[in-house]
Amino acid sequence: MRVTNNMLINNMIGYIGKNLYNMSKYQNQLATGKKISVPSDNPVVAARALKLRTDVAEIEQYQRNVEDAQSWLDITENTLSQIGDVLQRARELAVQGANGPLGQDDTNKIKAEVEQLRTQLIHLANTTYAGRYIFSGYKTDKPLIDESTGDFAIDVSNSEAIKFEIGVGDDININVTGGDLFNGGGDASATNRGKLIEDFDNFITALGNGDHSAVSNLIADIDDDINNLLRIRADVGARQNRLELTANRLGSDNIAFTKLMSENEDVDMSETIINLKNEENVYRASLAGGARIIMPTLVDFLK
Repeated sequence: MRVTNNMLINNMIGYIGKNLYNMSKYQNQLATGKKISVPSDNPVVAARALKLRTDVAEIEQYQRNVEDAQSWLDITENTLSQIGDVLQRARELAVQGANGPLGQDDTNKIKAEVEQLRTQLIHLANTTYAGRYIFSGYKTDKPLIDESTGDFAIDVSNSEAIKFEIGVGDDININVTGGDLFNGGGDASATNRGKLIEDFDNFITALGNGDHSAVSNLIADIDDDINNLLRIRADVGARQNRLELTANRLGSDNIAFTKLMSENEDVDMSETIINLKNEENVYRASLAGGARIIMPTLVDFLK
């Protein structure tokens, strides 16, 4: 087969284009820091990258869910703590009010403070987090207790558990239902009064009547309310501990999967610079060789 000058030139142009492409590929890797720019560069790396990116995105979403759940439970625990302070103060006042020789003036002062404690208790029952009532079950847009009457404003079943997904097939209940807290473990029924508010009403009535014996009997009821509150706080604390452990696990998983994603996608800068330099040398050599092929013409041979 006769080799013509045009064949040499065409082959030369093809090789130069290929060398230029190889050099451009490494330049692009250095500029982006990634091994591939389109899936066709390396389908295996691209498929693995999509899977790892999905895993990292899921972990980050679970982390956001955990943070929101922790905030909700923190507000709940803080509110329960304040309710505990109200009940503890009410018990102290009940002990004082049960004192038979106590004068009516002192009894009236205790009654006035208990009325304020009752008002504070209702305000705490209608505590909100991010515009949502935390004790209203699924009806987070409605207050639990009617502040004018002290009755439950809505029906809330203890089965109304608000759950956040914090892992694959893993969720956690983040709410405390109003009936469980304010009705001694029972449900909340609209227009009915919960045990907790009722105990305060009985306390106020007994003080108003000067019935020290009735006040003394109410101490046991307040103790029951405190024990019920402690039960709920223990459950909330257990859920907070679980969320903390989950947050630590998700943090470790995020670091591990991010590292895998980096190892899969990111280039080794030192190796890429060496490869780029090698391709640059090859490209320059091909240009030099091409110059020798293109230079000779028929005129050169006629000289």
